[in-house]
Amino acid sequence: MRLPAYVARAVDTLECAGYETWAVGGCVRDSLMGRTPHDFDLCTAARPEEMQAVFAGARLLETGLRHGTLTLLTADGPVEITTFRADGDYADGRHPNSVRFVRCVEDDLARRDFTAGAMAWHPQRGLCDPFGGRDDLRRGVLRAVGDPDARFAEDALRILRAVRFVSQLGFAVEGQTAAAMRRQQGRLACIAPERVRTELTGTLCGRFACRALMQYADVLFTVLPELRPMYACAQQNPHHLYDVWEHSVRAVGQVAAEPVLRWAMLLHDCGKPACKTVDESGIGHFYGHPDVSRAIAAGLLRRLRFSGQEQDEIGLLVEQHDRPLGDSAKLVRRRLTQLGETNFRRLLAIKKGDAVGQGTHPDNVGALWETEALLNQTLAADACLSLRQLAVDGRDMLALGLRGPAVGEMLRALLDAVVDQTTENTAGALLALARARMEERK
Repeated sequence: MRLPAYVARAVDTLECAGYETWAVGGCVRDSLMGRTPHDFDLCTAARPEEMQAVFAGARLLETGLRHGTLTLLTADGPVEITTFRADGDYADGRHPNSVRFVRCVEDDLARRDFTAGAMAWHPQRGLCDPFGGRDDLRRGVLRAVGDPDARFAEDALRILRAVRFVSQLGFAVEGQTAAAMRRQQGRLACIAPERVRTELTGTLCGRFACRALMQYADVLFTVLPELRPMYACAQQNPHHLYDVWEHSVRAVGQVAAEPVLRWAMLLHDCGKPACKTVDESGIGHFYGHPDVSRAIAAGLLRRLRFSGQEQDEIGLLVEQHDRPLGDSAKLVRRRLTQLGETNFRRLLAIKKGDAVGQGTHPDNVGALWETEALLNQTLAADACLSLRQLAVDGRDMLALGLRGPAVGEMLRALLDAVVDQTTENTAGALLALARARMEERK
């Protein structure tokens, strides 16, 4: 492991002042896995007031002074530095009531959650690995430090962190650790919605998201109870090979690892269990499920404190996922006018993922590639698809004598005519059509 120069300088500064200092946590884990760390955390024997004295004149943020954490701001990037500590009791199931500063790095590592993150590294002393984290990394195993029930009782968010690590790293959770996750999952009720959302989004966007979602569905339903009915809900339909949950999970893996797309893919069929009917032939149907799915998704997204924009973007994809995008240039132009290019392309991705996740009709994906070709042709032709591109505007409508809502209604009618190619997008042709329509209404 090689520390960037600005991090190495921070280590040297503390060590020269007589305070043992190590790189710790994720940067050590990532380096051992051959990954480039995104940030570097240090732990040190120096207490907060001693760190302030050592870095007198430097820019320091009191990030978590009560817990011994300061952030050193350098020209090359921030360095978070925390005093060696042992945690007291966790009365709220998330934060220690108190911390006790210690002088030994091994005591500090003992308070951490998983062995893969309970390692420290020093440029001269090398690796400090008292709990076998390097061996667990080599074997792809996620193991709690010490008693797993105690670790999850201290901080229930660690349960969701474990699922995220499964998704992002592809690790298998060690048996006793996995059993403790399930025993302690009820404690997740005390975790702030924002923290739950962050961990779940990380899980959804991981390389091994499908594995994590299938293996730990029961844990995830603790924080996503709206989705529990999807599990083992048989679709009984020739278009679907899997139950609603497995279909949705498989579809998640078919779209890009972007939060809006993956959340929409997870939620797109969440209304199916409530809408399921079975006909006399034993075939399952889910009439109206997109609207029900959007309603369920809306409540879930609000509860997890998604931004208004994210709620709108995800909700639109859920609601529209089952509606055609068009198999002709005319229909594609119409849908582009309604959706805009960004949402059109997102829906294409959602519909492709949905089709692959069904596991039955690969020809459906081929049809969507044809729709995408029509989309690209339409955009390349620079067709008029919005009111902003019309050759006339509101002032022209006012000049014709229209007022109030009638102005917008006429402009939208003119746009429809241009999109349908029943008139040209020229001022003369549009004004003539507007006059004709006004005459028809008299």
